[in-house]
Amino acid sequence: MKAAYIDAVGGPEVIRIGDLPTPTPLPDEVLVKIGAASVNPVDTYIRAGKVAMNLPMPYILGCDLAGTITEVGQAVKRYKVGDRVWGSNQGLLGRQGTFAEYAAVQEDWLYPLPSGVMETDAASLALVGITAHLGLFWRTQLRPYETVFVNGGSGGVGLCVVQMAKAVGAKVIATAGHPAKIECLTQLGVDLVLNYKTDNIVEAVKEFTKGKGVDVHYDTVPPTDFERAVELMAQRGRMVVMAGRAARPVFPNGAFYVKALSLSGFVMFSMTADEQRICANDMNKWMTSGQLKAIIGKSYSLDQAVEAHQLQEANTTGGAGTLLGKIVVVP
Repeated sequence: MKAAYIDAVGGPEVIRIGDLPTPTPLPDEVLVKIGAASVNPVDTYIRAGKVAMNLPMPYILGCDLAGTITEVGQAVKRYKVGDRVWGSNQGLLGRQGTFAEYAAVQEDWLYPLPSGVMETDAASLALVGITAHLGLFWRTQLRPYETVFVNGGSGGVGLCVVQMAKAVGAKVIATAGHPAKIECLTQLGVDLVLNYKTDNIVEAVKEFTKGKGVDVHYDTVPPTDFERAVELMAQRGRMVVMAGRAARPVFPNGAFYVKALSLSGFVMFSMTADEQRICANDMNKWMTSGQLKAIIGKSYSLDQAVEAHQLQEANTTGGAGTLLGKIVVVP
């Protein structure tokens, strides 16, 4: 099968396109003919060696996938040949990735792909959607009548956070710094979109919430200003972080505990398959109803995996600001 893989960690130039053996599924695995995969920031970190992972060389890139099952292991119970599925968590913790024509995937990491949902959409929403859901509903237990502030609302996770919060009836405030990204958030129904380059965030949030502050503060980007974040919060508010491994922001301890706030963090791939399936079930419901839409910024072929990683890296660590939505790779 054709695959995009590496033999050693490094820059995008270490990615090779070539033929590797089609995997044989283990008893609890299925073989998926991949219709679409997507690129995430963590993919570039793993490829570059910035996140320590057990990488079986040659290592196939990619976490997310959507496609059709062509073979099932003898112990598989959830799926049969011909089922359309989507999932994430591949290319992690010793597992091979999804930038290939086929992937052998343990059945617990896959979910049914609803009729009418495109493979490219499901693949692009997989990791970012599960991450968004975990932060909103597992970590902060968002309630329908509450207000969410999404710092970095136009990124891959942010776009899912705002849609999921709206799907359950919450009010949403989100930031972006480019006219096209601001327009995208407006079209998704965000109640208040703020330009972080020009708007006075604190004054705007206080005005919108009538001085109460926000109930949930979701940082989808490395936190840099906890002073402002705490100032934005309502009493007993909840804050969540899921980015910024090297971030070391100053923390306003007194203002934090006086408001009886809570702060939590998580990483998606440390969560169990059962915990992530709760997220996927809601995502299937919202993808079907149209409440969760895929925003795809760029699509590449498998042969263009180097370019896909270059674009992701330029926007994740380079601050290029040239990407709105996810990058999809179609084998």
